Amino acid sequence: MVTALRDARAVAETVTDPELPMLTLADLGVLRDVSEIDGKVVVSITPTYTGCPAMDTMRDDLVHELQRAGYPDVEVRTVLHPPWSTDWISEEGRRKLAEAGIAPPGAAPRAGTGPVPLTLGPTVRAVRCPRCGSADTEEVSRFSATACKALRRCRACAEPFEHVKEI
Repeated sequence: MVTALRDARAVAETVTDPELPMLTLADLGVLRDVSEIDGKVVVSITPTYTGCPAMDTMRDDLVHELQRAGYPDVEVRTVLHPPWSTDWISEEGRRKLAEAGIAPPGAAPRAGTGPVPLTLGPTVRAVRCPRCGSADTEEVSRFSATACKALRRCRACAEPFEHVKEI
């Protein structure tokens, strides 16, 4: 079953994200595990955020691709702990985002122990333009085509672009 399990994982790693189709679920870091339990292929995935509308499509695509590859009994489980972070996006995934004109996220904010500090002003991030590389960009809208992306504009080349927000 080890070879079959390795093959099942390879199939699962080819499934793309429905909202960022240039990334596989493995690139995005939501593909957590592929295992075998009682003859069934069990795939574990983590949502990028609570209520992510793409989860049903991810689940359906994983089941479809694995069944098409010859695994008739497939179960997809949702794993919530630890919660997903943009730090889980692979270097290859970050490269693919930039090539598609989407600025990859920077390092995710770190939660410390104790109380959460209150900041009243907006978070200022230096986001480089994925087209020309300039750091002279501005946020146009905190939300873009999906809740996990913001809409930005480059002041140097005047091109709009999306930015995957740090989570």
